[in-house]
Amino acid sequence: MRLGLNLGYWGSGTDAENLELAREADRLGYAVVWVAEAYGSDAPTVLAWVAAQTSRVDVGSAIMQIPARTPAMTAMTAATLDTLSQGRFRLGLGVSGPQVSEGWHGVRFDAPLARTREYVDVVRLALSRQPVAYAGQHHVLPLPDGPGKALRLTVVPVRERLPLYLASLGPKNLELTGEVADGWLGLFVSAEHVGASLERLRAGRARAGVDGLDGFDVCATLPLVVTPDGPEEQVVAAAAEPVKAYAALYVGGMGSRQQNFYHALARRMGYEEAADQVQDAYLDRRPRDAAAAVPTEFVDRTSLLGPVPRIAGRMQALADAGVTTLTVTPFAPDLAGRVAMLRQAAEALEASGRAA
Repeated sequence: MRLGLNLGYWGSGTDAENLELAREADRLGYAVVWVAEAYGSDAPTVLAWVAAQTSRVDVGSAIMQIPARTPAMTAMTAATLDTLSQGRFRLGLGVSGPQVSEGWHGVRFDAPLARTREYVDVVRLALSRQPVAYAGQHHVLPLPDGPGKALRLTVVPVRERLPLYLASLGPKNLELTGEVADGWLGLFVSAEHVGASLERLRAGRARAGVDGLDGFDVCATLPLVVTPDGPEEQVVAAAAEPVKAYAALYVGGMGSRQQNFYHALARRMGYEEAADQVQDAYLDRRPRDAAAAVPTEFVDRTSLLGPVPRIAGRMQALADAGVTTLTVTPFAPDLAGRVAMLRQAAEALEASGRAA
């Protein structure tokens, strides 16, 4: 298993600190630095900035939103970033959610599986530098009733096959990820529950004629809070507190009562009552109550909490469960604390005996 760093969104006033975190991850030998986008900073601009000021670490989008760009534009961006970074770009894609897709991009959130499949098809075709001619239900290139013709991408990516990841949560989306992608971007992953997701990924791989997950990157993103040693129950409870607001945002606020993929995931993991309480509080505009309703056990299982030896044990369990890239999001009040946690995560992975 290798380590990654999740920088999240840009533009929060800590951009210089985020860049220093990326540089530290580069120095420590982390495998990849991921950048997100929602309806603020865009991922490609930030990735170009990070790539220009690092030398070894890969840079990846987690995610670039499918409704935000045509697949041809995504292929152009991916090829450009791969050449600028000298072969260090990883393309992570996702459909986002109905609120962002329809409210921000003006794209109907319908048939997400079929749209994603076609989108990946066109991106792959464009990156292969073949003439892009595609006749799908959602994407038709070139348009049949106009002057357009099948064009070939003029940029040559450094790698023959640029790594493509999908962010997915639901069973059918996970199967599609296994079938068409090179890796999975997972949130709220626990060693105790990830097996069900991996089975879906394997089913998708089998549909593509591939046996098992060899060569497929299972990339899990977990919050990281490193603490001094102490009584385990007290340490875990204290470390979980700063993460609960983050969990409440996703489980309670990333969607509506009718459609929230993270809420559904928490329910599948056995936290039905708590997930409903978190969602009710968050949608009633009581974010503090929502955070308080997040079970400490849920945070502990989906995060890395406590002193280095305990985190090493959790890393060992995640690697044994099938995670191949462990992406951390350090939760600390200042840059020095986050840098220290990156170093401690590297120490923990070495101590776990599961470093790749």
